[in-house]
Amino acid sequence: MTERTPCRTPAGKSATNIPTWKFDACRAALLAELTGGPVPAKDIAARAGERLSAPDRDALGALGWHMTTVRLEMEVRRELERIPGQTPVTLRRPR
Repeated sequence: MTERTPCRTPAGKSATNIPTWKFDACRAALLAELTGGPVPAKDIAARAGERLSAPDRDALGALGWHMTTVRLEMEVRRELERIPGQTPVTLRRPR
């Protein structure tokens, strides 16, 4: 049985469970992308996806869906945050 990680949303909706290796790969790519500073939420999935290896990208499946799911869990965990009052929504690592 594959180990799974629950991914919640800031709105408190029910969790989606994804394979832990997918969560870890997406989380590492998102954190690496945000080390350069804030990134618009609409761009982060594609930019972070470029940091994944080709085999991981292929095995991941729906890149945008997985990145968004992991990003929302990271917001719940306070590993990243939305910059208040900024349009479009822009993400950064907490200070």
